[in-house]
Amino acid sequence: MTATGEVLPVVDYDGRALTSVLPSVAAAMGVPSWTDALGLPTAERYVVVLVDGLGYDLLVENADAAPYLAGLLDREPLLSGLPSTTATSLTSLGTGLPPGRHGVVGYTSRIPGTDRVMNSLRWDPTVDPAEWQPYPTMFERIDAAGIPTSTVNKAEFEGSGLTVCSQGGVPFHPFASVYERLDVVVEASEATPGSLVYTYESTLDHTGHEKGCTSPEWRDRLRGIDQDLADLRDALSPGTALLVTADHGMLDLPRAGRFDVEAEPAMLTDVIVFAGEARFRHLYTRSGAEHAVAERWRERVGDRALVLTRDEAEAAGWFGSIDDTVRPRIGDVLVASLGDFGVFSSRHFAIELQMAGFHGSVTAAEMRVPLLVDG
Repeated sequence: MTATGEVLPVVDYDGRALTSVLPSVAAAMGVPSWTDALGLPTAERYVVVLVDGLGYDLLVENADAAPYLAGLLDREPLLSGLPSTTATSLTSLGTGLPPGRHGVVGYTSRIPGTDRVMNSLRWDPTVDPAEWQPYPTMFERIDAAGIPTSTVNKAEFEGSGLTVCSQGGVPFHPFASVYERLDVVVEASEATPGSLVYTYESTLDHTGHEKGCTSPEWRDRLRGIDQDLADLRDALSPGTALLVTADHGMLDLPRAGRFDVEAEPAMLTDVIVFAGEARFRHLYTRSGAEHAVAERWRERVGDRALVLTRDEAEAAGWFGSIDDTVRPRIGDVLVASLGDFGVFSSRHFAIELQMAGFHGSVTAAEMRVPLLVDG
């Protein structure tokens, strides 16, 4: 099978996954209560950068456009976890917990007890993020262990629901431009003899969604990010380790592979809430209807998607261990697209039909992310 079609449905959330990044960083910085599962170098300071949408496969395929980052491709990739989407992955990274425990189970998901859909990026003002995700973040725990820890991100993200869930409990340093970000990161890193600083780059993902990850615009954006991170490395003081990773990969979907459920309304029989995203749908069904709905979807999509009930997905370990409060947030039926296929709704998620690049599912192209360390 191609890299796009290669299925990676099982994630070792205690092994080579995003959930292991910050525990491994803490261990590499000398905190005795964590284990370095990733073999990171010892350092007094760490700067962790997450580049949204920088899949491992994409970086390998476009190595000529990113000579600095490609020069660090000497480690096996990590897996993002499921679904392979930003909100879930950022929270997995930030908490060190699998989605089944931290509870951010997708781009959109049902708010239990309602027929409302939670958009995890925009959030819902009626939902308290500290209740939705009640665990302390790894940033908070590392800071409490004696290593000054902070996050550097766009001012618009300060105090957002997703920020509270994934990065809460430590100082937040806002920036307004990429040039300012470099200065803010360096200043935060050097403020104390030892430190952990996290920062985030969003523009590659935006370009991929709009133009596609095989577009000249995407390669140009990768080239710019590569230079930005090389500049950051040069500005960091000796003894500081720079770690770069990502939240998911991406693939482009042709128009022919886009299944709009509104054209076949029978597919939504007994489905009371339709959520998730094009490559990873959560279908919430009437009580007792999940098996009939799953079978209908299996017959319709064939080998273009994996269709599992929630119980089957839990048994397969897709979300890791699942807290009782989180279980009803996961669809009764899950549709994980394969190849060049996606499930759309021109009524509920019309904007997705305008996009070029997608992610969220169980393929290697979407789940494999790089672990790049310049120590």
